[in-house]
Amino acid sequence: MWPAAPRTPGSGSASVPFPACWRQIVWLKTFRAVLSTTTEQPRPGKCLRVARLGQGQAVVLLHGYPDNLQVFSALAPELARHKQVVAFDWPGMGSSDEWPGGATPLLMAKRLRELLDTWQLDKVHLVGQDMGGQPALVFAAQYPERVRSVVVMNSLVNGAAATSWEIRWLRRFGANKLLLRHLPWLVFGRAMRTFTPGGTRLSPALRQDLWGAFRRPAVRDFIVRMCAGYEGQLKRLPEWYGQVQCPVLLLWAEHDKHFPVLQAESLRAFIPQARVQVVPGAGHWMVLTRAAEVADHLRRFYQEL
Repeated sequence: MWPAAPRTPGSGSASVPFPACWRQIVWLKTFRAVLSTTTEQPRPGKCLRVARLGQGQAVVLLHGYPDNLQVFSALAPELARHKQVVAFDWPGMGSSDEWPGGATPLLMAKRLRELLDTWQLDKVHLVGQDMGGQPALVFAAQYPERVRSVVVMNSLVNGAAATSWEIRWLRRFGANKLLLRHLPWLVFGRAMRTFTPGGTRLSPALRQDLWGAFRRPAVRDFIVRMCAGYEGQLKRLPEWYGQVQCPVLLLWAEHDKHFPVLQAESLRAFIPQARVQVVPGAGHWMVLTRAAEVADHLRRFYQEL
């Protein structure tokens, strides 16, 4: 059970939420460990790790790599104040078993549909972080009747737009395969240093959960194939972007080293209704380090729908 918002001194018995900036200080100081999870079997013999919080309209959180659902460990409880929140490890990543087949944005969108059917979630809000952004948009294009809105954060949505030198290197399949299979500590360590502001420390439990999954050879082999699958469909993605009909928020970190705001701006050529919102001073993992602020942006977006 997540605690209620702290009380303001002198407020008696009334429970008053802190302003967003104060709540963020609390999160960074205590940095809650990890979300409670359960293991399900949406396919026979295939385990899937899932976290569920809150009640109301469903918000489904889609993670990228090298992380897993725990990247939302600070954001999920914030959103659960007003929504039902579901986060899961993609099949083949985190603590979820791999499913047969490839790992392109289209295939991951189809797997998402299968999961929503299993969970009996008819219509949802999708939030895609990093490599969760592409399948969220493809899902919205393929299954418009199942989507209330899409939020994309800090993602490689345009293969022709600028990225960091690290991403350019990883997009070369040979380098990607070499680093992920033989130097996982280097990839993970570089991610920790560039995804969060200097001085940020993850709790030991959170760091162990993220690293414990990423260090598994099966997970890294899956990510190698997934990166190749994504690269193969990057040029086709604009075709799907143009079919997205639902409201779209492109919530971007001002200082994302790997995916500059130009990535978000370039999407507006394909999704005219998309709105770009920049979080000042934020980095790639703003869902962790600026969770309360990110949640406030999402709440305002949902209230306007």
